[in-house]
Amino acid sequence: MGKLIGNVLVFGLLLVGFGGCAGMAGGSQKDESYAVVVSKETYDLIQWQGVVGALVDTHGADVIVYDGSVDSCLAELQEKFPHYVCFVGRYQEVGRDFVADVHNLTRKLDDDPYTDVIWGIITGYDASDALRIAKYDKPLVVKRLLTASVGSPLDEYVEGKMYSELKPNQLWVKTAGGEIEQKTCDTDITEAIANDLNNYKPDAFITSGHASEKDWNPGYGYRCGKYLAKDGQLYGRDLKGNEYEIKSDNPKVHLAIGNCLIGHVSDQQCMALAIMRSAGVYQMLGYTVPTWYGYGGWGVKDYFSELQAGRFSLAEANYVNNVALVYELEKTGGKDRGLLHDRDVVVLYGNPAWQAKMPKQELPWKQELTYKDGVYTFRIIANEKGDWDNRPVIELLGQRIGEVEIIKGKEHGAVVVDNFILVPVHNGVQAMKGNQEEVFPIKGDYQKGDVIEIQFREKYTN
Repeated sequence: MGKLIGNVLVFGLLLVGFGGCAGMAGGSQKDESYAVVVSKETYDLIQWQGVVGALVDTHGADVIVYDGSVDSCLAELQEKFPHYVCFVGRYQEVGRDFVADVHNLTRKLDDDPYTDVIWGIITGYDASDALRIAKYDKPLVVKRLLTASVGSPLDEYVEGKMYSELKPNQLWVKTAGGEIEQKTCDTDITEAIANDLNNYKPDAFITSGHASEKDWNPGYGYRCGKYLAKDGQLYGRDLKGNEYEIKSDNPKVHLAIGNCLIGHVSDQQCMALAIMRSAGVYQMLGYTVPTWYGYGGWGVKDYFSELQAGRFSLAEANYVNNVALVYELEKTGGKDRGLLHDRDVVVLYGNPAWQAKMPKQELPWKQELTYKDGVYTFRIIANEKGDWDNRPVIELLGQRIGEVEIIKGKEHGAVVVDNFILVPVHNGVQAMKGNQEEVFPIKGDYQKGDVIEIQFREKYTN
């Protein structure tokens, strides 16, 4: 359990998840405490002081300046224990090793194994890109999807376009208020995607397929052109050699959940910097290494836009998916190689407090947390018949609490730490084998009106 550090408000939690604060005492606001972490070398540069200053102005942030390794700011982070942490760095500083170091650092603020803050990295091709991202604070309601992955369906979006990365000439289109229709498209979809980024103005861009720090190929199962970066400019080059510059200025998020390496800022000529600079991307999620199991990437989509659409912002979805990954890893004693591979290699670029979120909607289940007479009651209530997501149910707490004891519902195997509740709803369900002996988990089902209830209270000490 997480230990109590700093000022903790016990009464009046305001929930991030579905269900609001019905029945909660008091009425305090969600913890919005914020810290900016920046190296002394970067902070000494006047342009980058402007980036830090923009975050301070918007969020009332504390500034932590470190010299040497980012690990050196652990004690100060523990003292402040903010809700959000933004790591500001130049492209030379924020490579693969830095991302892994931040993952490890942000799990050390207390004594549980989970990440303790919602964090992101603000960087850019130059300081002007970082400043643009730092200054932007208008929430984004994610309604329109552009995706080159059939693993990112249009169902939960108001409208969108989905190109297949597996088979040529396949396109699905959903119009606002209409049904999803299958259409045809050119085999080489390089130009079509460029036109859509520039003119269709999607709120979310989701990709898979072959990629590296230097390119992305939308076609995984067939020959297609590719996307490249040069001097901060993202552009497509089709199989005939025609080039299409991306000039897309509407704010959007990019979930590169199925791409190898595209999230790795290897140098100034990398894809990530060009995507943020020329494609209007204010938050980008990607891998810094080749993908394998994919839990760290694909799971973010599950929490952000699938069965739980509208419950979490993208930064929150990234956070809870990593929590779920660590939970599954802890069950194996840290021995699952696939989960270990994914634990410290997915990165969110952008302001972690920025609210990019699907519209609120009726979900398959709702989550409620109430507080009365010193007891917290968390309930999961099924709104319809269905299958659980292949991820544990997680509720984020608005304020940190101290160590707890579960007084009802222990059989559900819930984990309650200082800032979230996790319920492994698929635990105890037998796995099945496919026709090639591969094992698939059976998620289990629920009936409309089914309720899971857990009660807990803090362990007070004198």
